[in-house]
Amino acid sequence: MPPFALKVTRSGLAGLERLSPRLAGKAAFRLFCLTPSRRPRGSKAKSAYMEGRQRLLGAEQVMLPFPGGRAMAYRFNGGAKGPRRRYFVVHGWGSSSEYMSELAAFLADDGAEVISLDLPGHGRSGGRFLNVRLAISAIAAASARFGAFDAAIGHSFGGASLALASAGFLPDIEPLRPSKLVLIGAPSAMGWLFKDFGRLMRLGPATQAALEDEVRLVTGRTLASYDQKRDRLDPSRPVLVIHAEDDKEVSPEHARSYAAEGAHVRLFWANGFGHRRIVSAAPVLEAIKDFLAKDLQEENPLENHDGTVLSFYRTPLRRSS
Repeated sequence: MPPFALKVTRSGLAGLERLSPRLAGKAAFRLFCLTPSRRPRGSKAKSAYMEGRQRLLGAEQVMLPFPGGRAMAYRFNGGAKGPRRRYFVVHGWGSSSEYMSELAAFLADDGAEVISLDLPGHGRSGGRFLNVRLAISAIAAASARFGAFDAAIGHSFGGASLALASAGFLPDIEPLRPSKLVLIGAPSAMGWLFKDFGRLMRLGPATQAALEDEVRLVTGRTLASYDQKRDRLDPSRPVLVIHAEDDKEVSPEHARSYAAEGAHVRLFWANGFGHRRIVSAAPVLEAIKDFLAKDLQEENPLENHDGTVLSFYRTPLRRSS
């Protein structure tokens, strides 16, 4: 948010807070859920977007209705005949299927049916807002429309939403049941986002509490429940967690938290690719391909085709001293 806009927003919330912290909290929550502009900014983002748009021209477009809106899905290899795997790809906050298209096309190259979803308020989906309920509702609509997925792959907020959807976190929405799950740069908790937002907006304690209570009112689950670390990843479902230790948007501690859940979770460090470039990095694409092709079993760390060892572990790494 530009400095002037931030100053005006803070002033408006402060004025509303003096009248009613509850109303200020509701306004802050709505602002928190407001999605960013869909127009790419900067030459690199514009180039990546246009390349992605070209890839998506070869995919079938399916608009999915769900309670609260409509979401666009792109399907690669939808008309192919014979048995094939079906994969589900979901982008992160402020992104779209264009930016995930290299991964989607890579998975489709082997003949798999690949569904890429634009979350509400993003890409060509409807709306200007996104929260966990809207995200999981759109994910459930995709599952109902296309059937069971052999794997679901999500980046950032999309990865967190897939993890929650697979856990049946919102009891009134049918759980997603992929055979495998891939989480790329995904947060394992949500409370920190609201704390950071509250500090940015300089919210008082009563307004901050009202903001956080909106999570319960909208999703039916308290904000604290999003941070609980038990029963989050089904031990019968193999999970690949991919993260960069140089990720400046989502701390690598989130990856370690996921990996600590058990031997069914593998952790792949894609260092050097940050938070956004990671979704199209060649080592990441190969790690996902290998993970999807193999059953989860005891084995040595995987190797690159040139013989070098990948940072691929089944248990969390210890910190370097």
